[in-house]
Amino acid sequence: MTTLSEEPGDRPAPYADLTPTAVLDALDGVGLRGDGRMLQLNSYENRVFQAFLEDGRVVVAKFYRPQRWSDAQILEEHVFAAELAAAEISVAVPLPLERDANSPYAAAVTSVGATLATIAIGSHDYRFGVCERLAGRAPELGDPDVLRWLGRYIGRLHVVGAKARFVERVTIDVASYGEASRDWLLDHDSVTADMSATWRDLVDTALAACRAAFDRAPIKQLRLHGDCHLGNVLWTDAGPHFVDLDDAVNGPAIQDLWMLLAGDRAAMTRQLLDVLEGYESFMDFDWRELRLVEPLRTLRMIHHSAWIAKRWRDPAFPIAFPWFASPSYWADQCMRLREQLAAMAEPPLGSPA
Repeated sequence: MTTLSEEPGDRPAPYADLTPTAVLDALDGVGLRGDGRMLQLNSYENRVFQAFLEDGRVVVAKFYRPQRWSDAQILEEHVFAAELAAAEISVAVPLPLERDANSPYAAAVTSVGATLATIAIGSHDYRFGVCERLAGRAPELGDPDVLRWLGRYIGRLHVVGAKARFVERVTIDVASYGEASRDWLLDHDSVTADMSATWRDLVDTALAACRAAFDRAPIKQLRLHGDCHLGNVLWTDAGPHFVDLDDAVNGPAIQDLWMLLAGDRAAMTRQLLDVLEGYESFMDFDWRELRLVEPLRTLRMIHHSAWIAKRWRDPAFPIAFPWFASPSYWADQCMRLREQLAAMAEPPLGSPA
């Protein structure tokens, strides 16, 4: 296997010089003075830190992965979060950031937009945003009331999302998530030689099935959360909130619903009906989109392989995904693609089996 990184090998690994001191300096440069206490939170794509401030507040600072999103794409995400908050939908909203002339670190900070700044550290200019800390616990998806509540919450989110479309951000479809990922992996020899031909044949067949499903399902494009899995949902006694809009995209409503489902077909059908009961309290759902559940799962699987491969030079990735470099990984991916082909051949979820 050749290099898995999308960056030339002579560049420093991403985040190599983003030290705790540098994070605190960046916050100080925009007037958010830490008291020295800081925790790094779980995040592979970006680097995210919880910082305690001298004034008693607790904030979360996100340092965006270099070259992943453009400034315009990040700011579009921030505007969407502000729209959701204005509609009383609980999300993490980026705070206004202005250079603080009284900070000794202000000279290293540059304002990119109302809620986005950069700090020059070593060989990188790191873009960062800051929001207030939101706390909570994982939702209990075995409780139908929780599923209906989540459905209502996502329905309200989609009411706002339907008012416009993203201009700068990605639209989730077969080309963007499937074909582009397949091509990158093959062009960079990321698939082991012994499995490359088999994997490509299976991916091509799977993508053809995905395209057919998308062609049959009339799709209304909405602004979506885009990555609505349980790790991005925090539950409180007042209900749920989302903490990460980093993968916000245009796409079909079902993209924000299917990742809440788990188990066998019968279990997922029960969960789906509970979620949609809540969802349709606020937003109409086109049930023909149910034929996209398994195609979207397939696209996510292919996209995930490319996502790991492109970031392999980041030291966090070999630690988090050690099995990715094993000979069995691509054999397992081939098996999963065969399973997805079988799943896509079944009637859509919610239809009689």
